[in-house]
Amino acid sequence: MEYIAFFLAMIILFAILKLIALPIKIIIKLMINAFVGGIILFLLNTIGASFGLTININWLSALLVGFLGVPGIILVLIFQFLI
Repeated sequence: MEYIAFFLAMIILFAILKLIALPIKIIIKLMINAFVGGIILFLLNTIGASFGLTININWLSALLVGFLGVPGIILVLIFQFLI
């Protein structure tokens, strides 16, 4: 009887940890996207300034780059050239 209770408790603990791990994976992925996007945005503004290629950093561009990462930078560049 003790083994059944222990086994059942381990299954419940495993299920709870799996449910908690999924949002943490999403948060870590968003943090990595924001970090890589921020570094590329910084490099693009410092190196691209000599070529006339700079991005205006405001709350919308920071949000897009932070959420999407590299595709966010491409999207911000497209918006900047269109507007």
